[in-house]
Amino acid sequence: MTTTDPMSRTQAIPALDQQQRDQLDAAIIELASGAERWASTPLSERAGLLGAVHAAMTGAAQEWAETAAMIKGLAPSSQLVGEEWIAGPYAGLSGAGTLAQSIAALAAGTSPLAGSRFGTAPGGRVTIPVLPANAHEWLLLHGFSAEIWMAPGRSPEEVRASAGLGELTPTTSGGVGLVLGAGNITSIPPLDVLYEIVANNRSVLLKLNPVMAGMKSVFDRALAPLINFGVLRIVQGAGDVGAYLTQHDGIAHVHITGSAATHDAIVWGTGEEAASRKATGTPLLAKPITSELGGVSPIIIVPSAWTKHDLRYQAEHVVTQRLHNGGYNCIAGQVVVVSSNWPQKKAFLAELRRALAAAPQRPAWYPGSDGRMQAASAAYPTAERMGQNGCRLLIDVKAEDDASNVITTEYFSPVLGVVEVPGTGQAFLDAAVTLANDEFVGTLGANLIVEPKVIRQLGTGFLDSIARLRYGTIAINAWTGLGFLTATASWGAYPGATIDNVQSGIGTVHNALLIDRPERTIVRGPFRPFPRSFAHGEFALFPKPPWFVQARSAATTGRRLAGFAAKPSWLKMPAIFLAAFRA
Repeated sequence: MTTTDPMSRTQAIPALDQQQRDQLDAAIIELASGAERWASTPLSERAGLLGAVHAAMTGAAQEWAETAAMIKGLAPSSQLVGEEWIAGPYAGLSGAGTLAQSIAALAAGTSPLAGSRFGTAPGGRVTIPVLPANAHEWLLLHGFSAEIWMAPGRSPEEVRASAGLGELTPTTSGGVGLVLGAGNITSIPPLDVLYEIVANNRSVLLKLNPVMAGMKSVFDRALAPLINFGVLRIVQGAGDVGAYLTQHDGIAHVHITGSAATHDAIVWGTGEEAASRKATGTPLLAKPITSELGGVSPIIIVPSAWTKHDLRYQAEHVVTQRLHNGGYNCIAGQVVVVSSNWPQKKAFLAELRRALAAAPQRPAWYPGSDGRMQAASAAYPTAERMGQNGCRLLIDVKAEDDASNVITTEYFSPVLGVVEVPGTGQAFLDAAVTLANDEFVGTLGANLIVEPKVIRQLGTGFLDSIARLRYGTIAINAWTGLGFLTATASWGAYPGATIDNVQSGIGTVHNALLIDRPERTIVRGPFRPFPRSFAHGEFALFPKPPWFVQARSAATTGRRLAGFAAKPSWLKMPAIFLAAFRA
């Protein structure tokens, strides 16, 4: 990376008051000592520290979920509180627990992948099964699976030997890292902190997004072992604090979860100055940056003859991908790609409208949502307002309409688009993949909904199409959000982005098996829920997933899943299933 001259970088630093500067400077000095302490800490002690974090998260889980629900304006009795249990403490506990196990394996002289049975994928890729990771997960998520695909040219021996990342060279410190926390999903800041510390041997200064200011006391409690050890400090503040910290000489690395616009403002600055810097290749930021930035995620519907129940269930599935967390997810499915030649297209879109209108109401809690909705309405005046007070927008792009806006703008609000591609079978799938690769903005995640019999009919052509999709997580009959929730999976954009064309970001997070340079994660799920799955020949015991926005028992199921992640036990399984089957 080409650096800027010191004077121009100094001029870019905002003028905080002296007290703020002193407090931030002191935190960075403390973290510099913490980084040295971490570098001298044996792996066995590191594993113990992560175990202590897991215990602290367990103690904070109730407050965690309740505080997140309050921030998002959810009533305590709402079924949607289940989202906060699952995407909050459940994900945090799973990540901390799996990282502790990976460090413990390395401390014992083995690889985190010691027991993995590698497979192969098109292009000579090595694959690593990551879900289910154990017998508990096999039953708990019966019918779901995930695997990591490595880039072509990597051998199984090299992949296994390189698993461990920074823990393979534990005495080499990565210095002090800055994590600019996400403002939407509450497990993201803790998981990013853990990954920076473990995978990169850094101490971390976490700056919370102002939207998540109320979570500070929760994170102070859940991450107390790291704070007490000196490898974590948590601060509040707006953009001026973030700008000061990104330019601070004591910060060695920056990680951000947010938008491409925010990333570019950090790296290049704003206005004419940014354009000039880009043109000359002289970024404002003189240190490395990694990022997770979202994008426009496609939901590709591969046509075949569906039953009435299939049409309704998959419409609810699509609506969940858009409306989970109110639509404020970087991995939210935004554009449905359907075949213009599908005889059931009209019936499916009717079910989609029904599901979009009938989904539980919730506040538009994320800042700027109304403005983004208005921008979408202005771009598509014929878009349909759905739900109470027209709080959701459906953009059905006809052949004569311009789809460029909906496939290149991440609306980050309850806006769902539909575009059509001609063809059936492999021809449709090839055309949809080309559209997603070449026209959609971002490379974070893509979703496919396709009957198992069609997958079998397409044979190797189907896997070849998956290999062609340039996305960091691809979900087949599942939502890419499950990849986010799976601690052993990798999470991040498809490799290849650069600071001047960042797309959905640079680098990987989660990845609790500490796999070096994963290319993507492939998630698979059942096309139908139990018991219809069995009736149609699928061996899957999973009912309607608790992350569906329509799941009536989601709050109870989510709380019990978090309790399971805190202390796994076969004895907890019946209560989880009892709640899940009431969805």
